[in-house]
Amino acid sequence: MKITPKPTVILLALGLFLAFTASLMAQIKTKTTTTAGAATKEVQVQRGEVVYVSGNHIIIKMDDGTIKDVPDVPESARATVDGKEISIHDVKVGMKLERTITTTTTPKMVTKVESVTGTVFQINPPTSVILQMENNENKQFKIPEGQKFTVEGQTVDAWGLKKGMKVTATKVTEVPITAVTTKAALSGQMPPPPPPPPDVPILIVYEAAPVPVAAPAPEAAPAALPKTGSYLPGIGLLGVLMLSMGLCLRAFR
Repeated sequence: MKITPKPTVILLALGLFLAFTASLMAQIKTKTTTTAGAATKEVQVQRGEVVYVSGNHIIIKMDDGTIKDVPDVPESARATVDGKEISIHDVKVGMKLERTITTTTTPKMVTKVESVTGTVFQINPPTSVILQMENNENKQFKIPEGQKFTVEGQTVDAWGLKKGMKVTATKVTEVPITAVTTKAALSGQMPPPPPPPPDVPILIVYEAAPVPVAAPAPEAAPAALPKTGSYLPGIGLLGVLMLSMGLCLRAFR
């Protein structure tokens, strides 16, 4: 059979627990201090050129040849370019970017001092002791190795405690820590403007009117040769030939 406590009982128990805890904490005093040592700084500079940008996607070619692809640059990201603060939507291809990362390392020592005052109710040296607090509550404490107690102005160890002694114990704990902070600053330069076009002289072409080509003059007919002879010499030559043939026939007969 399960019994469910009434809400009033629960609230009363909770109130008693909080009251006991507050009373106990008031009797156990704790003080924490942090001491910082000399800080060291490391500065790293990364340089590159924007080779692609579209919306919040940017690709940078670093000076060492590696490619840095950032698919989703936050809207809150800012860079100082030519003295002006710009967002990702102002980045242009060819822009030179420089990211300076400063890492600061600071060694720190956290010292925690806990002190408690009470009356020895039971002692089990050298491991534990039960003290009766000022509110008459008993509280058991583990005794750390080498712990000292102050009794009536004198310092004793766990073996020197006796029932009924009013003691004050102080525990000092030192924990070294290292605080590392990183700060990044992004700056850059706009790409240089395109060079002006070269001074090329303007060539103006005029279309000349066609020049009529004269037709070649017809060649003149060769002049007729002058008449310098007649048929008579031919007729005479023919007569001589026939006469010679007649003489040859006669002689043959």
